Amino acid sequence: MKSLSKFREAVDYIYHVACSFCYQSIEKATFISKQIRRKFGYHVEAFFVILTSAQFHLLFYSTRPLPNIFAFCLVTLAYSSWFRGDALSTLKCLTIATAVFRCDTVLLFGTIGISLLLSKSVSMKEAIKCCISTAFLCIGLTILVDTIMWGRVLWPELEVFWFNSVLNRSSEWGTHAFHWYFTSALPRSLLVAYPLFMLALLLDRRLWQYIVPVFSFVLIYSKLPHKELRFIIGAVPIFNVAAAITASRVYNNRKKTLWRWLYIGMLVSILISLGCSIVTFMASYENYPGGYALKALHQSVGTTNTTMDRRVHIDSFAAMNGVSRFLENNPPWRYSKEEGITLAEYHTRNFTYLLSEHSKIDGFQCLFFVDGFSKARLRIGFPPIILLREPKVFVHGNIGHEDIALSNWPGCL
Repeated sequence: MKSLSKFREAVDYIYHVACSFCYQSIEKATFISKQIRRKFGYHVEAFFVILTSAQFHLLFYSTRPLPNIFAFCLVTLAYSSWFRGDALSTLKCLTIATAVFRCDTVLLFGTIGISLLLSKSVSMKEAIKCCISTAFLCIGLTILVDTIMWGRVLWPELEVFWFNSVLNRSSEWGTHAFHWYFTSALPRSLLVAYPLFMLALLLDRRLWQYIVPVFSFVLIYSKLPHKELRFIIGAVPIFNVAAAITASRVYNNRKKTLWRWLYIGMLVSILISLGCSIVTFMASYENYPGGYALKALHQSVGTTNTTMDRRVHIDSFAAMNGVSRFLENNPPWRYSKEEGITLAEYHTRNFTYLLSEHSKIDGFQCLFFVDGFSKARLRIGFPPIILLREPKVFVHGNIGHEDIALSNWPGCL
């Protein structure tokens, strides 16, 4: 146990050193906006920042500690190197992202790698040497760390690849049509940048070498039945660059008659996109009733004097809507997320509290409920859009526990 503790401290130290190194690397002109300015100009950089800031989903996912987002950071660095003309650094970043954080980045790695070879930016010998050496180093490191942490020989991304691609079991979590990324996910995430990036293909031929590999990545990924926006989030920066080039061209020609109307329409569309993102941010804030319910339960029960064991069961709906390990308290609080328990079984399991999507459960008293986002409604007036809320998570108390019966709860009527 002592050696394991020392190993974890060493891993933590290496992690902080790596983060510091990455931060310093970004500051030394590898950040994508600086490379966009160098290659396409100040106006393109400015519109890239504006369009990115007006998009909800990219900013939302950037706050989530998901493997896709860790890989996204490296993909962004790869794009920076790509714009800078550093093919080997591009391949290294994509190799690390694929081997350590997200195996499906191999599709993006493949399309960009083929593009670099066809454009003779790198030779086949250099590419193979660079990728194999980087891959072996990264695979060895991730196997070493995860094997110790999990107690068995493990390469996480190989298991993910086997589950999702070979067994094709990711479809158990839902499926979408082949065109879903192009007709739903990208339009919602890019907003006004979606039509702008398509126009860019007609306005600037320099973009073809960047757009075609990334577009091919999304196209190939569309064959996987289970689809989520976070799977292709790495494509968004390139599409935003293309959209920014269109916006810059419209801005530079805004004094011409036809372009003036395009310029006005573009400004209005950017404002509409910003408004949509603001509404989505507000809805997202109200979209975690499970977390708010658990926090309120802790605050309410914390004021009562009792030493009884407090066993809280959290159902799937509450767990998916804001409940996380970060919200849990120390004993005597105990938590369960066991699935498959019927409503009739709860009173036999000796739970003290339940966080449930159901308003009535036999053997339990509904103590209070927490509202969550329901839908948006248009109206005449200001603001033109209002968000409606409705009860989402109900907190129940076991009627067999004395402190629950004697306490003054608001109820659920």
